[in-house]
Amino acid sequence: MTGRQQRLAFVSLLVPDYDLALAFYVGKLGFDLIDDLPQGGGKRWVTVRPPSAGQGCALLLARAASEAQAAAIGNQSGGRVFLFLETDDFTRDHAAMKAVGVRFEEAPRHEAYGTVAVWRDPWGNRWDLVQFRSAAAP
Repeated sequence: MTGRQQRLAFVSLLVPDYDLALAFYVGKLGFDLIDDLPQGGGKRWVTVRPPSAGQGCALLLARAASEAQAAAIGNQSGGRVFLFLETDDFTRDHAAMKAVGVRFEEAPRHEAYGTVAVWRDPWGNRWDLVQFRSAAAP
C-alpha cells in the first residue's frame, strides 16, 4: 500500500431540515459553509466544517428522507459520543458555545489526553469538545 493516499472527506449527519442545521452549525457554532448545492427534488448537498479546518473532514448535513432515517436523527451512534470537535483553546470555545445556548452534559474534565466536555447538538447527537495535550494528540 505504499504511495496510497486516502483521507476521510465527509461524515454524513442526519438532520430534520437543512436550514435548521445551518442555523445551528454555521449561525451558532461559526462553522464554515463549504457547499449548499441543489440536487433536485428538494435534496441539497450541504457541507460545513469548523473554521480553520483547512481541507479536513467536513460534515455532510443530510436531511432525513425516510421514516427510518428520521428515527435515527440524534442517535446515529447508539447514544455514544459520535463526533469530536477539537479546539486549540478549550476555555474560549466552551464559553462561546455556552453563550449561544449549547448545553453541556457535564463540567469540563481534565483527562490524561486533554480537557474535554460532552455536549449535544439540537437533535441529540453527542459530541466532545476537546483540547488534546500535545503529546496525546491523535
